[in-house]
Amino acid sequence: MAIAIPTAQFKALDACHLQIQEHLAELERMAKHMESDGLNAADRKLAGEIEAFFSTTSRDHHQQEEKHVFPPLLSGGSDEMKAAVQSLQQDHGFIEENWIELGPQLRAIAEGSDWFYSAEFQHNAEVFLELMNGHIALEESMIYPESKMMWAEAVAKRIPHTSKKAG
Repeated sequence: MAIAIPTAQFKALDACHLQIQEHLAELERMAKHMESDGLNAADRKLAGEIEAFFSTTSRDHHQQEEKHVFPPLLSGGSDEMKAAVQSLQQDHGFIEENWIELGPQLRAIAEGSDWFYSAEFQHNAEVFLELMNGHIALEESMIYPESKMMWAEAVAKRIPHTSKKAG
């Protein structure tokens, strides 16, 4: 069985999920505000922060999952686990495809440009929110717990058991 990533790295991945969820909530709020009231300076600043986060930190997070979390589950997990991991890998591709559309729109908002169609932005934001929220839910409910368990079992196998001699 392959060794999954250690606890400190899981803490970083978990913390990133919290940041992702915070940025998704802000994106949803901003999209609703844009639809009802238009955009203000605070929305434009927020759009830049959201774009920067998902263009860097979130992409790095997905790469870390692909490199460290998924391989042990694919090699040593159940058929159900393997199917879930493959679904998440496919999600990473869909998320990236959607981001290729949404990211430049957010950057344009941040820069004060309005070259894009509002309805297209709303659609892209909605798809991105749905993809990311579903993706995180599956990771949090199934993938991370299993990966953490596999890591703990691998560590337990490496720790020598001591026995006391009768004397």
